[in-house]
Amino acid sequence: MCYDIPENKQRNKVSNVLKGFGTRVQRSIFECDITQTQFNKLRERLGKVIKEEDGVRYYVLCASCVSKIEVVQGAPVTKTQLYFAI
Repeated sequence: MCYDIPENKQRNKVSNVLKGFGTRVQRSIFECDITQTQFNKLRERLGKVIKEEDGVRYYVLCASCVSKIEVVQGAPVTKTQLYFAI
């Protein structure tokens, strides 16, 4: 999952929600190894804090796609059947 939020206070709210679901891999990018139920809960919680001017993207990756991710530097990607990169 990734986001582009101009306001600091707003960005912190979104970040705090995401910390409960995944791992921050860059300032505005989280990788979340979660179930579909957890993903629905994440979207619900974010829906309560994001504003119209905020940009949020969900990238849903299958296990085959996750295995093709190349990490040049940093922690390795968790391999799982359902993977959400935010």
